[in-house]
Amino acid sequence: MIKHEHKRYNSPDIQLGQKRSNFSFAGPRKLSDVMKVDLLQDKSNTEISDVWMTYHEGKEKVHGIVMNGKKGRNLLSKAAQCPFFIQPVFRGEGHFMIVSQFQTPNYFLLALLEDYKMDPAAAQPILTVSVFDDLAETKDVVLLRCDIINRGIEDDEGYKLCQNLIKDYLEFEGVHMFNKKPDAFDVDEFVKEKEQKWNE
Repeated sequence: MIKHEHKRYNSPDIQLGQKRSNFSFAGPRKLSDVMKVDLLQDKSNTEISDVWMTYHEGKEKVHGIVMNGKKGRNLLSKAAQCPFFIQPVFRGEGHFMIVSQFQTPNYFLLALLEDYKMDPAAAQPILTVSVFDDLAETKDVVLLRCDIINRGIEDDEGYKLCQNLIKDYLEFEGVHMFNKKPDAFDVDEFVKEKEQKWNE
């Protein structure tokens, strides 16, 4: 049953699990697992972006996202500094919480927070986000892929989670506070802000 939650989720609670085990990654680990990278070398960043987006268009529960090299590298740098964050998913009158964990060099794993708190080693990712910066230097493009791997999450919900995660890391204030000053992070206010934007 989905209900409104008014608990304080701070990263020290979550990070206890990190010492025991990380949950396992289920998406592509390398850009070469998705595409033939050597065929992209003679293309412009616009052409590469078009190829990436076209490749993922129409695929079920898989989404492609593109950003410039500087922004993509910035995302990875911030994620390495602050590996944990939370995201609410809204359904009906309530919501449930998702925890994201960044694993170097370039993967985010997202799981149900309650599952992760019970047993980080057994928590199954519901979606993964791969950030491929292979072409950041040479082509000024970073390619992202969101894989929704659990039937409990709808396609549009997974895509929103991915977009919100990226946005929060690029803005960084909330992510930094959650990881470095968890007592100052107001979960209720954060959820309220997300709820207002969820159906936009």
